[in-house]
Amino acid sequence: MGRLTEVAPGVLVATSSFMLMTSTVVVGAAGKCLVIDPGVTMAEMSALAAELADRGLTPAAAWSTHPHWDHVLWCRELGNAPRYAAPAAVRSAETELAGMVEEMQASAPGHDLGLFARLTALDAAAIPWDGPAAELIVHDGHAPGHGAVFLPEAGVLVAGDMCSDVEIPLLDTAAEDAFGDYRAGLAALAAVTGVRLVVPGHGHVGDAAEFRRRLAADSGYLDNLALGEPFEDPRITEGWLRESHDSHLRCIQRQGL
Repeated sequence: MGRLTEVAPGVLVATSSFMLMTSTVVVGAAGKCLVIDPGVTMAEMSALAAELADRGLTPAAAWSTHPHWDHVLWCRELGNAPRYAAPAAVRSAETELAGMVEEMQASAPGHDLGLFARLTALDAAAIPWDGPAAELIVHDGHAPGHGAVFLPEAGVLVAGDMCSDVEIPLLDTAAEDAFGDYRAGLAALAAVTGVRLVVPGHGHVGDAAEFRRRLAADSGYLDNLALGEPFEDPRITEGWLRESHDSHLRCIQRQGL
């Protein structure tokens, strides 16, 4: 994971070597901070903890945007801060724990299983911590209980695994209405006012114009998907994205859209 970079006053972002995953740190008062989606590999997690210590920052709270293995990690060096997620995300993580552990061990082995996905359900409009407001936008677009975080003071939207410049929309094809859920999630993010920067779960930080461009690109992808016919998207650059795209087409055809 690269070193933390300040993208807005009091908002630090680091990017992992794993699929350009981002971790966001929000600086609070008295050396406290909020950590959103901490890093992926053990080395990156330790480096994040060390850099926070060098900056005089101690995690006071953490947030996992959704219940996928690469977003529910932690290490002991980060301390014992409460680690929150939306209730539906916590239920999904508990149900899918064995599969997530298998995926984690295949891609980023060595993590402490006692800390993996140890989340506390939070049903609230904002993350409770003594720092800048961190408003929650919870939906089921990419995964159950997907929770983006909006930092109104900085104008930063931490979008979770949506609004990416390097990935197509990734639907939860196991959901009853995967297409509708993703549409609703995009609408919820589009309704946020005051966004000056967007931080995707995987990809690059974008400004307000880029945020709108990504919303339009993702809506366009869904429009094409609804036709149920093969099509191309410039973000499909790797085999796993091709497989996901083909899975989306099968899902749409199955649901009769």
